Amino acid sequence: MNEIQHRKLEGVVVSDKMKKTVVVAIERLKLNKKYKKQFKVTTKFKAHDENNEFHPGDRVIIEETRPISRDKRWKVIKKI
Repeated sequence: MNEIQHRKLEGVVVSDKMKKTVVVAIERLKLNKKYKKQFKVTTKFKAHDENNEFHPGDRVIIEETRPISRDKRWKVIKKI
């Protein structure tokens, strides 16, 4: 069978206050069109953490998955 390749992102856990959910901050560089200067942009994703094993400060890899709830479309794969 052909397995679907899902998007994977690397980020830092910033919150674990919800049950089975962590908030992961992904930082990337963006370019200003006029001045050609790079600046950091942070995006936060809610990711599924079945066993509540990840805590703030952990570097993790998250993978896109089917919608789990209204906000959750990612799951945590592993800790780096």
